[in-house]
Amino acid sequence: MATVAHAFSRGLPWGLAAALRCEIQVRLWAGVLGAPWGMDLGSGGPEASGTLDDFKFIFLDPCARLYDRSLESNPEQLQAMKHIVRGTTRPAPYIIFGPPGTGKTVTLVEAIKQVVKHLPKAHILACTPSNSGADLLCQRLRVHLPSSIYRLLAPSRDIRMVPEDIKTCCNWDAQKGEYIYPAKKHLQQYRVLITTLITASRLVSAQFPIDHFTHIFIDEAGHCMEPESLVAIAGLMDVKETGNPGGQLVLAGDPRQLGPVLRSPLAQKHGLGYSLLERLLTYNSLYKKGPNGYDPQFITKLLRNYRSHPTILDIPNQLYYDGELQACADVMDRERFCRWEGLPRQGFPIIFHGVMGKDEREGNSPSFFNPEEAATVTSYLKQLLAPSSKKGKARLSPRSVGVISPYRKQVEKIRYCITKLDRELRGLDDIKELKVGSVEEFQGQERSVILISTVRSSQSFVQLDLDFNLGFLKNPKRFNVAVTRAKALLIVVGNPLLLGHDPDWKTFLEFCKENGGYTGCPFPAKLDLQQGQDLLQGLSKLSPSTSGPHRHQNHPQEREGEGGLSFQVEPEWRNEL
Repeated sequence: MATVAHAFSRGLPWGLAAALRCEIQVRLWAGVLGAPWGMDLGSGGPEASGTLDDFKFIFLDPCARLYDRSLESNPEQLQAMKHIVRGTTRPAPYIIFGPPGTGKTVTLVEAIKQVVKHLPKAHILACTPSNSGADLLCQRLRVHLPSSIYRLLAPSRDIRMVPEDIKTCCNWDAQKGEYIYPAKKHLQQYRVLITTLITASRLVSAQFPIDHFTHIFIDEAGHCMEPESLVAIAGLMDVKETGNPGGQLVLAGDPRQLGPVLRSPLAQKHGLGYSLLERLLTYNSLYKKGPNGYDPQFITKLLRNYRSHPTILDIPNQLYYDGELQACADVMDRERFCRWEGLPRQGFPIIFHGVMGKDEREGNSPSFFNPEEAATVTSYLKQLLAPSSKKGKARLSPRSVGVISPYRKQVEKIRYCITKLDRELRGLDDIKELKVGSVEEFQGQERSVILISTVRSSQSFVQLDLDFNLGFLKNPKRFNVAVTRAKALLIVVGNPLLLGHDPDWKTFLEFCKENGGYTGCPFPAKLDLQQGQDLLQGLSKLSPSTSGPHRHQNHPQEREGEGGLSFQVEPEWRNEL
């Protein structure tokens, strides 16, 4: 039984004066102690049984609940925050399943702020696998919690790479010009500590009390190895039954995007390319999707995409998210290129430019490049960035454009074309702000315009790609990340005949063709998917790391994201700990 205490908010009388006659309406709600969301007393439901020691009546101002008011119209984000603050899932983790552009980090940040606000005894550890991700959390949290947060950096971090606004709340001593590590008692005074997952091990070494952190939040949880996640959990979280303080683990990520980065074939073979988030979603019944969707007590799937034009979102939504995503991006932003003169069909902001190029390598370099595709990408960049007053041409700065390729050598060639070879592009003052990189470098990012160079044109190299998990073929996670970075315009340059052998690329190609978005070399009269599947399946039997019962189920033995062997061929892209 829960003890219900009657109490009125001390903040109620402000603005009232003695002998002032006014009419006051009082609504009584039953809510978890300290939680910002009330619950109708007679509603019953799982929350009515009590998830904390006691309840109390609280006054709720619907307009003052959130720090980020934009979340008020998003029921999925509100649902996630409600359950996180109430701790309904303890001792099991709570999962925020965040497809591209749905605001999972925004949700996570708001949830942290609400926990700090409404649970006075809470202490939070917020982690990500990358420094850039941890910096982003710190920057967003310090807006409303400037004195409550502390960013703990590793001594290997180049201070020049640390954002200026973070240097005032981290362990960098400007006078000494070095990193310092405060005493444990000093760190325990902060309500929120922010670290990378690996740096969290310093807190374990410092023998933080097992019950100090009541909440641990891990962002980008689908992008880190399971042992990496456990560094921030084992030795720091005291798992307690529902009804007691503490023990709340929150994982935010997307199992349909790129997983952990591995360089060991042995680790790949034994499932370390499988994140904790993905394993829970795949094997734990608490997180299974039922006839009525996911159980909101344990998991929330965010459904509103605030990034992309509906056309750009269409195919990945069908392939990976059960068609549930809703395009909610600002209309002006997402349609700014719908009248661009370079579109094969006005109003359809996707271009697939077919190029029958050639795979090439230089010397002993294992990486591939495709000169024809590099030239085509450069041509589109000139059209987009060159000054023009023609109707339908949006003004665009290089920082709003991104170029993606899965091969390092192609990235280098495109960069060379932009900054050295082409006179018009290299003459732009801010051309260096145009980012050219791998799919891995763009995960979690967005641009108004994205250009993709797929490179591969020869079937003779498909076996190499399968062996080393390179390129786009049979890599649905890499395909998904690449095509969901664009907000308003997506341009893909590639060989339609070869890409048509892959089911996902075939779907995308036919979508472009049917809607008038295809241009370039003649479109194949028939994309022989069965022949392509036979080719890929036959070759994959020779590759030990690509077996699996279903393409989109993401089993441990079926690492379709960035594979371990790929980094023996190409240097590591992510260099952050």
